[in-house]
Amino acid sequence: MKKTLLIVVIILVVIIALPVINLIRWTFQSKKPMDIILIDKTVPTLEREKHKSFNWILTNERFVKKENKSSYSYKKDYYGFSPQRPLREKQWERNDYRLTDLINLAEKNDAVYFADTYGVFFNDWYKGINKSRKSRKLYGGLNNNDFLLLKEMKDRNKLIIMEYNSFDYPTAQFESVRTQEKLGITFSGWTGKYFSSLDTTGEEFPIWMTTMYRKEYKKPWTFTKPGIVFIKDKDIIVLEEGTHLKNAMPQIITDSAYCEKYGVPGSVAFNKWFDVIDPLQNNIVSKFKIETTPIGDTMLIENNLLNEFPAVVQEPVSQRIYYFSGDFANYNVPFWTSRFIGVDKLKGILYSDKPDDTRRFFWLYYKPLINGIFSDYYNSMKKK
Repeated sequence: MKKTLLIVVIILVVIIALPVINLIRWTFQSKKPMDIILIDKTVPTLEREKHKSFNWILTNERFVKKENKSSYSYKKDYYGFSPQRPLREKQWERNDYRLTDLINLAEKNDAVYFADTYGVFFNDWYKGINKSRKSRKLYGGLNNNDFLLLKEMKDRNKLIIMEYNSFDYPTAQFESVRTQEKLGITFSGWTGKYFSSLDTTGEEFPIWMTTMYRKEYKKPWTFTKPGIVFIKDKDIIVLEEGTHLKNAMPQIITDSAYCEKYGVPGSVAFNKWFDVIDPLQNNIVSKFKIETTPIGDTMLIENNLLNEFPAVVQEPVSQRIYYFSGDFANYNVPFWTSRFIGVDKLKGILYSDKPDDTRRFFWLYYKPLINGIFSDYYNSMKKK
């Protein structure tokens, strides 16, 4: 009995001690001073899911502000839409940089991350019964100041990362085209997303897709299995598992050289929105792969699409400009875990070995990719 009790006590001590030890290790880890501009215009909740995971990585890896060596706050340290408490009163503020700020921002800061420029719309902010695709914009879209900030940062050879949906609605065509030119890529106009079920009775299913489908094909929506939907203006393509897809879950595939460089897996599942771009002369770090059947291939080819397209591209000369063709930063990670070293090793709790476990994307792909990009840039800054 005493031996059993002793074992239990030892186990409890270890359980309590390990987090404390990892917290202490994180506290004394070397800080990496780096001034970073974060832009997120899509913040309809206080959780700030569209950039929270990015701030988690900065905190966990000890990237801090140069001035006071403090960690970045996901609640305060960003430009964009800022909801105010209490949320039920629907009060919000816009935290923007002005045209006169751009030169100073580009000079002072080392990197800029455009996490999400889509914005917040009436239907997002005032939840109701309106399920239309587009509603009145409250705030959002890539604008002239964003483009000029991008230009000034590029002219100074600073680190630039931009994510999915910077070129599509509600960004004006003029801003979209010249931003694509500045990044050296071309947006096809197509965006897409995986759905675990195409059944319209699902809570999260965007019902406006069925209206688009009926208008284009003059027949009812009959899909119920997992699938992928592609959207472009008024066009829609629906690929259903079994008929058009062997496996509906898109995969992000990375070549071995980049796997070694960034510490990411060769393949990882991805279930959020993505867009289809032409990388032109950019390096392709990773690509999306969709497992289509011959019928699915035919549908894609008829719309000038392939079942493989870029997921992450890198400007080939300076190698300091990246475009992520997916909603990568959109992950509601528990932020309190950011102050523990080794928390990402808790396989079985945070994620599993199952290939289609989409939680693996943040822990095994996005986290090491962001840390690798920023660490490389930070080390290059130290050599100056």
